[in-house]
Amino acid sequence: MQDYLFNEQCDNFSLAMAYVPWQRFDKMYDDLEKAYKIGTVFPELNKPFTGRRCV
Repeated sequence: MQDYLFNEQCDNFSLAMAYVPWQRFDKMYDDLEKAYKIGTVFPELNKPFTGRRCV
Protein backbone atom coordinates (compact mmCIF):
# COMPACT_ATOMS: atom_id res chain seq x y z
CA MET A 1 0.00 0.00 0.00
CA GLN A 2 1.45 3.34 -1.04
CA ASP A 3 1.40 6.36 1.21
CA TYR A 4 -0.25 9.24 -0.66
CA LEU A 5 -0.57 12.74 0.66
CA PHE A 6 -4.06 14.09 0.15
CA ASN A 7 -2.92 17.63 -0.71
CA GLU A 8 -0.50 16.43 -3.38
CA GLN A 9 -3.27 14.47 -5.10
CA CYS A 10 -5.77 17.35 -5.00
CA ASP A 11 -3.31 19.78 -6.56
CA ASN A 12 -3.66 17.87 -9.84
CA PHE A 13 -7.40 18.57 -10.16
CA SER A 14 -9.33 21.74 -10.89
CA LEU A 15 -11.50 23.04 -8.06
CA ALA A 16 -14.85 22.66 -9.79
CA MET A 17 -16.63 22.74 -13.11
CA ALA A 18 -20.32 23.45 -13.57
CA TYR A 19 -22.81 23.33 -16.40
CA VAL A 20 -25.73 25.70 -16.04
CA PRO A 21 -28.19 25.74 -18.94
CA TRP A 22 -29.85 28.97 -20.03
CA GLN A 23 -33.30 29.40 -18.55
CA ARG A 24 -36.25 31.38 -19.87
CA PHE A 25 -38.65 32.88 -17.41
CA ASP A 26 -41.91 33.57 -19.17
CA LYS A 27 -44.23 33.98 -16.19
CA MET A 28 -44.18 35.62 -12.77
CA TYR A 29 -46.52 35.19 -9.83
CA ASP A 30 -49.01 38.04 -9.55
CA ASP A 31 -49.43 37.48 -5.83
CA LEU A 32 -46.11 38.60 -4.33
CA GLU A 33 -47.11 37.39 -0.86
CA LYS A 34 -47.49 33.85 -2.28
CA ALA A 35 -44.18 34.23 -4.13
CA TYR A 36 -42.47 35.30 -0.91
CA LYS A 37 -43.80 32.24 0.93
CA ILE A 38 -42.74 29.93 -1.91
CA GLY A 39 -39.32 31.55 -2.22
CA THR A 40 -39.42 32.60 -5.88
CA VAL A 41 -41.40 34.88 -8.15
CA PHE A 42 -40.91 32.48 -11.06
CA PRO A 43 -43.30 29.49 -11.25
CA GLU A 44 -40.69 27.55 -13.25
CA LEU A 45 -38.41 27.57 -10.20
CA ASN A 46 -41.07 26.38 -7.76
CA LYS A 47 -39.80 22.89 -6.98
CA PRO A 48 -41.22 21.88 -3.59
CA PHE A 49 -39.30 19.26 -1.63
CA THR A 50 -41.46 16.17 -1.11
CA GLY A 51 -39.03 14.08 0.90
CA ARG A 52 -37.67 12.16 -2.07
CA ARG A 53 -37.48 14.31 -5.16
CA CYS A 54 -38.75 17.53 -6.64
CA VAL A 55 -42.05 17.52 -8.50
